Amino acid sequence: MNKSVIIYTATWCGFCHMAKDYFDKLGVKYTDKDVEHDATAMQEAVEKSGQRGIPVIDIDGKIIVGFNRSEIDAALAK
Repeated sequence: MNKSVIIYTATWCGFCHMAKDYFDKLGVKYTDKDVEHDATAMQEAVEKSGQRGIPVIDIDGKIIVGFNRSEIDAALAK
């Protein structure tokens, strides 16, 4: 699978951990950007999603806010 996957997370975010665990289970490589400690990453996440919720997941330009397994699966399948 050759998808570009970026996930914007924070250490305290349970759904962020669930999303990363799901990608790990699927063997999907991703770039983890920590919005808690990186203001630039936070700005990127807000610009991409239009809101401040996390996780923000970017799969080849498809933006998913929150841990939504069916949306993630659909974006990975394209």
